[in-house]
Amino acid sequence: MDIRTLVVDDDQDSCDLIERILKKDGYRVTTLTDGRKVEDELRKSDVHLALVDLKMPEISGLDVAQIIRRHDNDCAVILMTGYATLDSAVSALRGGVVDYLRKPVREDELLGAVRRALSAKGLALMPEEELHRNIGSAIRDLRKKRTLTLKQLAKRTGLSVSLLSQIERAESSASVTSLYKIAHALKIKMTELFARV
Repeated sequence: MDIRTLVVDDDQDSCDLIERILKKDGYRVTTLTDGRKVEDELRKSDVHLALVDLKMPEISGLDVAQIIRRHDNDCAVILMTGYATLDSAVSALRGGVVDYLRKPVREDELLGAVRRALSAKGLALMPEEELHRNIGSAIRDLRKKRTLTLKQLAKRTGLSVSLLSQIERAESSASVTSLYKIAHALKIKMTELFARV
């Protein structure tokens, strides 16, 4: 899925750093150094997540968050600040902000907050290959746990050894019907195949 993020921070270096981190992780990123331009940007394109600096000269991050919420109340907003106080954190959370990060942001904290915020909205950035890899390794692990060979699993599912092998190695995507047959043969709920996703 193409997840679009908006970074609003009057410090260009901070925008560049966050943009680099997010793009490396596969997100589409737009940056603004003037919070007053947020409304125009939101009219141009949908945004799934906004990262907003709390203290900016022209407009506060809380005001920007309110503009975003008015325009699209499904857009997740994360506030960032170098001046964290309990009052500002409470105000932010009351204003519908989903998380609050201290600046300078650390890559792991930033990505963790972004993933949590998107996950709460039912959005995830998982390339297809990774999805296939996770399902394949889950099938392989569950099969081995039950000490079944590929041949035995093929016999139980009616699927070919070759197809099962390709699914486990993530060389082929499994149809819903194939996944159902595999789950049934392994005596598990189909959802267990997606536990690592």
